[in-house]
Amino acid sequence: MNILKSLKFRQIQFFLGISIATGFTSQAYSQTSAPKVPTPIELMAGHQRLFFQMVVKKKFTPDSKFGFLSVSTFSSDYGNDLDDLDLVMPVLINYNFYKNFSVVTGTTINNNVGLSPLVGLQHSIATKEWVAVSIASLFLNSSRNIELFGIYEYKPQISAKLNIYSRLQYLYIHNTAENLHARSFLQLRAGLKKDAFSFGLGANLDQYGPEKEFKPNYGIFVGWAFQ
Repeated sequence: MNILKSLKFRQIQFFLGISIATGFTSQAYSQTSAPKVPTPIELMAGHQRLFFQMVVKKKFTPDSKFGFLSVSTFSSDYGNDLDDLDLVMPVLINYNFYKNFSVVTGTTINNNVGLSPLVGLQHSIATKEWVAVSIASLFLNSSRNIELFGIYEYKPQISAKLNIYSRLQYLYIHNTAENLHARSFLQLRAGLKKDAFSFGLGANLDQYGPEKEFKPNYGIFVGWAFQ
């Protein structure tokens, strides 16, 4: 059992390391070769868990129809229980074929359903006040999981230097082979944003497996959008 826990922990460390390295490499490339696109990171200290998220969304070149997207989330309880480590990390390549619509392909990993290649459809919109990304995908594995993912931010300006910051983010994975719930979450944020810095109150509502084991986490978040 200790060996399995150690392997699980190393797998999570490996994929989290890939996510962070990819994010900062993509950020460095964009600073020299393309218009700046923020790479937001967030840390939330909750009453049960510590939560981290990084969103990387880049084009390969300024005029390319191909892009990269990863919304990596990682959380752990404060007792460092290896059974409570949680990772969700898609690594997606998208191709914009019509206005805000793209086809996506890549891989995803989370510690509840494992690693799988996938294909899907993405719709995204980004304005000064709104960010909205919706993805529907099919896992190319034996369970034939269907995944729905969305991240929606609303940032209206309330003064010359201050914005409201709000976000709704969700994930739902359904095992179609056995017609069972596999993994889902709902994340809510409400706070303020000043330039690249955001902060406020947060709630993460996670469910796991066919029994929909519920693990809520409420706390305070801080975020920074790297340019």
